Amino acid sequence: MRKIILSLGILTSFFACQQQEKADLIVINANAYTVNNTFDKAESFAIKDGKFIAIGSTSEIQSKYVALKTIDAKKQTIVPGLIDAHCHFYGLGLSLQKVNLRGTKSYDEVLERLMNFKKEKNSDYITGRGWDQNDWEVKEFPTKEKLDKLFPNTPVAVRRVDGHALLVNEAALKYSGLSSTKFPKNVTGGEFIQKNGKLTGVLIDAAMGYIKTPSSSKKEAVQGLLDAQKVGFSYGLTTVDDAGLEKFAIDLIDSLQQTGDLKMRVYAMVSASQKNLDYYISKGIIKTDRLNVRSFKVYGDGALGSRGAAMRKPYSDRHNHFGALIYPPKRYREIAAQIAKSDYQMNTHAIGDSANTWILKTYKDALKGKKDRRWKIEHAQIISPEDFDLFDNIVPSVQPTHATSDMYWAKDRVGAKRMKGAYAFKDLLNKYGSVALGTDFPVEKVSPFLTFYAATIRKDTDNYPKDGFQMENALTREETLRGMTIWAAHSNFEENEKGSIEVGKVADFVILSQNIMEVEGSKIPDTKVISTYVNGENVYSSKK
Repeated sequence: MRKIILSLGILTSFFACQQQEKADLIVINANAYTVNNTFDKAESFAIKDGKFIAIGSTSEIQSKYVALKTIDAKKQTIVPGLIDAHCHFYGLGLSLQKVNLRGTKSYDEVLERLMNFKKEKNSDYITGRGWDQNDWEVKEFPTKEKLDKLFPNTPVAVRRVDGHALLVNEAALKYSGLSSTKFPKNVTGGEFIQKNGKLTGVLIDAAMGYIKTPSSSKKEAVQGLLDAQKVGFSYGLTTVDDAGLEKFAIDLIDSLQQTGDLKMRVYAMVSASQKNLDYYISKGIIKTDRLNVRSFKVYGDGALGSRGAAMRKPYSDRHNHFGALIYPPKRYREIAAQIAKSDYQMNTHAIGDSANTWILKTYKDALKGKKDRRWKIEHAQIISPEDFDLFDNIVPSVQPTHATSDMYWAKDRVGAKRMKGAYAFKDLLNKYGSVALGTDFPVEKVSPFLTFYAATIRKDTDNYPKDGFQMENALTREETLRGMTIWAAHSNFEENEKGSIEVGKVADFVILSQNIMEVEGSKIPDTKVISTYVNGENVYSSKK
């Protein structure tokens, strides 16, 4: 009799397994934020062919599905794959092959790093990025005299952290057919900074285009993309919006994705040269499983840190200086008109209040009668009070860590009145209904947890300022997570395929070391990624 009962039990178990659906991966016992419309939480989900096929309780999923691999999350927090809505992924990769000047606290430290790089790499031409005079005790642009003495025969051209100013030595000027006394005297959209009729060595925005630098080799470019991918996955990024790519880089990204070497998803903003506009508009939108080419990146003005942002009234800390648009106003109308006739987005860098006014009005004129085009203002950093209403159908794409990086000096630069419309993430959210959140790395650090912290707590990691920076424009934790996932996906026309843990969407998700939705605010920056998954595949694990 006992044998009969055992046999019946085995048969019952066999038929139960036969009735269960097969999945590739099951995750159980999770604290998962699905970021669906009602912001539901889930304990478990099943994945097949790279997509979520079921979400529910652990008992529900285990009773319905069987898989070769099951992950017990042990109550750890899981969120959808994170999306950086504005960054320079390819640029980060290239910068990892060059001298890194981020975090330098003086010009002398910059020089020291340059000398060490020269010794290590023996480069014929030194390039890099990351210096920021606002972090130095003497908050003034450097001059090139010391560079000339240390590197009399080696060209040096290193960008400021925001990419809108360039420090060069005499050797780099000579390499470019220029000198301290021989240079263009009037540059639209930029400036050669001078003292006593000679160049100081700092060039702003359009003036940087006169400096020639060696092109990166294909080998360096490939390695750069793979290095940037490692960094991105380690922070839980599964999609990056790369703001300003040339055809070579886009083709290289596509080829590496096709071979399976590059698994990062890339939303490409094409650099809006006339050549690129004509080429990509004629081809139409390019879409694969991991690459989406459907937007153009346009520069409206420069950066606030280098006083290149275009302002309506003079800078508070520089008499009669307004910054400048990168192009003549007519050119923005021409670009907008051409893009409006296509299915592409126009995504424009606009920081100063004048630049934002002009670009918003240009958008409105070009988009008359055209619905749901989701054109973006990238940065939307300083907005005049009357211009907030213009964001009713224009997507604000903002970078919260810009606020906490600039807060020490921004008021001195633009004055208290204009600061009321600066870094106004909540006001922008209330006008459009969502905000796309990014970092602008490598201008800022890659970590999305610093984004989360800056958006919600609005302090630096030293707990400054005590009560937070302009807290009336802080975002809630739910709004911030949406901005880093589903709202970022929406800004890319990808909300039906990613950005939340829902049936039918790609199985991109991240397991975190702590619950960013509940942990004490000061501990948010300490968050680590345990594992990152793309299409249900483990692409990063902290234990590896």
